[in-house]
Amino acid sequence: MKPPIEGIDLENINTFRGPEDTAAVKEQMEGCQSAVIIGGGYIGIEVAEAYAQAGIPVTVIDMQDRLLATSLDKEFTDVLEAASKHHGLDFRPAETVKAFEGEDGKVKAVVTDQATYPADTVILAAGVKADDQWLRGTLEMDERGFIVTNEYLETSAPDVYAGGDSTCVPFAPTHEQVNISLATIARRQGIVAALNAMGQKVKMPELTGTSALSLFGYNFVSTGLKAASAAQYQGQVASRYVEEPLYPDFMRKEGKVAMKIYYDADDHRILGGQLMSKEDITDGITGLSIAIASGWTLEDLALADIHFMPRFDRPWHYLNVLAMAALDYKIGGADKLLF
Repeated sequence: MKPPIEGIDLENINTFRGPEDTAAVKEQMEGCQSAVIIGGGYIGIEVAEAYAQAGIPVTVIDMQDRLLATSLDKEFTDVLEAASKHHGLDFRPAETVKAFEGEDGKVKAVVTDQATYPADTVILAAGVKADDQWLRGTLEMDERGFIVTNEYLETSAPDVYAGGDSTCVPFAPTHEQVNISLATIARRQGIVAALNAMGQKVKMPELTGTSALSLFGYNFVSTGLKAASAAQYQGQVASRYVEEPLYPDFMRKEGKVAMKIYYDADDHRILGGQLMSKEDITDGITGLSIAIASGWTLEDLALADIHFMPRFDRPWHYLNVLAMAALDYKIGGADKLLF
């Protein structure tokens, strides 16, 4: 999105949507004195990290009160914001961009409702909007501008299929149609659409919106419901946050994982999860994604048969531990947890 605000057409104000954008931004890093990123989501922080690691002063401005507010819960973003500050990234939450100031046709500052920030490079990473005008009156669309498809991804025009950011997919935790702008989902839609176009009947499966990223040494992953989306669920949602060592004590090996799980408070069906560590725990989210799509409960995950090898994990895998903690499993009523 390029918001219609004063100065938006100045030079060196870039979007970050494809190869042309990335090439222009990389080129502008040469000689850059200060950069401002508009948007603290996945794209924004990836660009901001690159500038910070190149030694260029960088400011991230977002209308939300946290970095990655729609992607991770506060327990995780607090850690990431502290790490960002340590590495020279200046995050400015709850601010709205009002104008861009320029000189000789090039941007020189970003003006918000609270301050003015010098910038000779600006990156717009405040989200995308469906480019739907050319389809109005041709295909059925919902009130938000997303193309309506059936369970086989066929549109209102026979033999015309659609997928990607301008469509919705069935969301496993809620069983509702939602828009999730992820390349992994678009790829799956492309396969399903192609198979149906060739005559095979293949339904679009329910998905969980699984994503991964790293920032200043922290690896984090997310799937399903989280704080920002819990209200979408028609039921009582509960959650549990846990921090646990990754390795047995006898390995004398550092490493811990921060975890959070969302579940139905009544039947314990797993609805979402987030993991973060300086170790590579990213594949762990695969287990949670499959558990959600398969309708697993906390009880299923707590005693699931997951490998153990001291180099890699503890006798109880951290996903077992997360489910046990949510269930409050204990030995004979003692204070010590079973694991």
